[in-house]
Amino acid sequence: MSDSKYFSTTKKGEIHEYKEDLRAVDRSKRKDSVKKVIAAMTVGKDVSMLFPDVVNCMQTDDLELKKLVYLYLINYAKTQPDLAIMGVNTFVKDSQDPNPLIRALAVRTMGCIRVDKITEYLCDPLQRCLKDDDPYVRKTAAVCVAKLFDINPELVEDRGFLDTLKDLLADSNPMVVANAVAALAEIHETSGRDVFQITSQSLFKLLRALNECTEWGQVFILDSLATYTAKDAKDAEAIIERVTPRLQHANCAVVLSAVKVILKQMELVDDDVLKKTLHKKMAPPLVTLLSAEPEIQYVALRNIHLVVSKFPQILVHEVKVFFCKYNDPIYVKMEKLEIMIQLASDKNIDQVLLEFKEYATEVDVDFVRKAVRAIGRCAVSLERAAERCINVLLELIQTKLNYVVQEAIIVIKDIFRRYPNRYESIIATLCENLESLDEPEAKASMIWIIGEYAERIENADELLETFLESFPEETSLVQLQLVTATVKLFLKKPTERPQQMIQLVLTYATQETDNPDLRDRAFVYWRLLSTDPEAAKEVVLAEKPVIADVGSGMEPQLLATLLQNLSSLASVYHKPPETFVSRTRLAVQRAEDLPNPEDHFGDESGTAISSADAAIADSAAAAGAPAAAASTTALSPQPDLLGDLLDLGGGDTSNGNVHQGSHDLASSLGGLSMGGTGGSNASQQYNSPQAQPAADDFFGFGGGSGSSARTPPAPQAPPLPVILPADKGKGLTVSGRVTRQNGQIVYKIALANGTQAPMDGFMVQFNKNAFGLSPANQNIPVGSVAPGQTATADLVLNQAAGMLNAAAGTTPTLQVAIRNNQQGVLYMSDSVPASALFTEGGNMDPSTFPPTWKGLPDASEASQHLQGVTPGNIEAIKPRLVAKNVFLMAARGSPSGAIWRPTARAQGVSELKLPHDANFEGLIGLRPQ
Repeated sequence: MSDSKYFSTTKKGEIHEYKEDLRAVDRSKRKDSVKKVIAAMTVGKDVSMLFPDVVNCMQTDDLELKKLVYLYLINYAKTQPDLAIMGVNTFVKDSQDPNPLIRALAVRTMGCIRVDKITEYLCDPLQRCLKDDDPYVRKTAAVCVAKLFDINPELVEDRGFLDTLKDLLADSNPMVVANAVAALAEIHETSGRDVFQITSQSLFKLLRALNECTEWGQVFILDSLATYTAKDAKDAEAIIERVTPRLQHANCAVVLSAVKVILKQMELVDDDVLKKTLHKKMAPPLVTLLSAEPEIQYVALRNIHLVVSKFPQILVHEVKVFFCKYNDPIYVKMEKLEIMIQLASDKNIDQVLLEFKEYATEVDVDFVRKAVRAIGRCAVSLERAAERCINVLLELIQTKLNYVVQEAIIVIKDIFRRYPNRYESIIATLCENLESLDEPEAKASMIWIIGEYAERIENADELLETFLESFPEETSLVQLQLVTATVKLFLKKPTERPQQMIQLVLTYATQETDNPDLRDRAFVYWRLLSTDPEAAKEVVLAEKPVIADVGSGMEPQLLATLLQNLSSLASVYHKPPETFVSRTRLAVQRAEDLPNPEDHFGDESGTAISSADAAIADSAAAAGAPAAAASTTALSPQPDLLGDLLDLGGGDTSNGNVHQGSHDLASSLGGLSMGGTGGSNASQQYNSPQAQPAADDFFGFGGGSGSSARTPPAPQAPPLPVILPADKGKGLTVSGRVTRQNGQIVYKIALANGTQAPMDGFMVQFNKNAFGLSPANQNIPVGSVAPGQTATADLVLNQAAGMLNAAAGTTPTLQVAIRNNQQGVLYMSDSVPASALFTEGGNMDPSTFPPTWKGLPDASEASQHLQGVTPGNIEAIKPRLVAKNVFLMAARGSPSGAIWRPTARAQGVSELKLPHDANFEGLIGLRPQ
């Protein structure tokens, strides 16, 4: 009896029974129970609670039972990593088993278990298996290197696995070579680094292995050869000669990969005779692909479409192969039609037109429309065949089928544009079918014809009037065409009736429509006609450029990209791979897979938009957090609002205590002292009066006694304020400050590891904020931080409109999320000092400052009192101002003392005004634009 019986059980509560059977002494009973567990796992039942019992079955000589247990381990090891360690000894032991199948099975399984603890034990067995005597073990180990690289790239490089993998390219067994190529190509693609480069020596080895390995091994080798650029024509001819026999292979993937290599190398071939010979050799294999099932036919046709778009001469004599059969699915017929248009020429156009005419009588309306348009495209691209195509279209119009007539009128309009003043004799026939037009595109085409040839149509005004009756109800496409056609009619026949029509149309289009395009066009025509009718004629009746086949091809650059990806999904979609494939890792997250900074936080209204796992998986997260409120009250912790912001899903978010700083503008201005303070815990770093500027000491002048003779101490960078203490960060202390450095906004950050284990994989992200700040690179370049160590980094910040939270006003709060591989995501809050935003170009003409300041709304001004600044030390203070990119505009006396008027510029902050009174108590004000 087959194993299907294990899937047909409807028994409930069998877990206990499975557990008893897994502990049985009888080997057959244990195997039977493991099969039942695998069957339950396959249909979606949770059997993870049996993990210890299934692992105990690993110690067996039965290869079938061992495979089943390994399959179970691969599935559940990620959820039970601690228990998975129980099987490590067995893995290591099996990797040295006399049976090569068991050795390969062990190393393959260890590579599939994506658990860091298992990975540590994989290196030594993998090192042995890469140099194993048996080729089956070596080829399995080669693939395992690619899996290990996806989990831990640094480990692969440190242990020299990449060099060993490159050595396998010279292996005596062709399958080992093929798997080494596949692994290196995968690593090359995922890492984005040039780890696999074919040289002249390795090229010969790959070509030698090509004839002996399996079909999928050939595909791997051919795909790698397609990336190789030959040195010269002789080298390219040698490669083509070795690859050409693969065109006769029975596997479609091998054939298409061989075609891809030949087309790549043909670019360097100068011999025209050789090129023609290769074209003839490639035709039969491509034609043979169409003898397969419809689904394979479609894939083959999509690839052939790309080939003939650039090299139509390859299949120009095989156009009959693409004639549609009565039982072809519609998707196959549509693709064949497209290829027939590409292959149509003056020699075969009669056969092709007969086919198209036959297709136009089919039952499927979409197929008929496509066939009629195909006739029009042939007329546009083949000048000699244009008249024959028009005759066929006129015959189809006589059928009086509504959809056929409308499609014919659409393509005839294109023919008129391609061949002006040549086939206008058929216009009378077209005008007989006005009543059958009900589709916008067909109506627009007919209206264009009437307007363009109004002088040749006696009753053109009557014909246009039939369309004008329903002008308000028509689509914008028809309305736009009607406006233009009416203007053309008036300019060609300036009689009373056209004049009434144009007044009616332009009045409606300018006064009663909501369509801005229609309204703008009508105004342009109206003004042209009212100011200079002759100029209107030159504009509206100007000679139009001749069109080409508008539906024939794609951009040359896109076509070249798709030809490089022949025989892949990109060649079926006709889209570059990067548009529909995102590279992701299951164990190691890349920076580019993090959410888009424009999307991942909250919306501008401050509404929390959570959802993290799906957002990060799609690389277009919409997870959010509340916008910071402009008040001095600290926000309460919000551990769940940001969701799993930078994690991979399943991470611990219990550490999401948001360590919140001050929110009011006044504290932001106070932070203009030498770089500003951080969050609310900033005071922990300023324990002495010498280290901590006064809260009101705007530029770090001191204060205290107010003496003007006081010399400021030598500038020292104050320690970074703590924005996340160790108790909130589960042992990790985070300190940071936003500052300005070398003309850039920089976030200085320090990470102190107070745990007992190293930390790595640090990444950072900001919420939307009042100044649109976001990290230029989300990776924090600190590497691994050992226990007890502190790592620092300077992160350059960008300002982007997508990160701007308009609802925050001038709130300086900056919500920060930091992630590492060990702890997941930690949330905290910092503040942005205004001094970091002031740019070096803030100086301005003193005469323009007063009106600029007065031009800003008074209601938006925020202020803060400053203590201890002496009005008499202007010259001493100027350097301190300039150091902060604040420039003194003027100083004058007043009854109350001295008034200083400095200025500064920043994104999000317009001008800065700083008056001081006689009591040395200043008032600083900001007015945002």
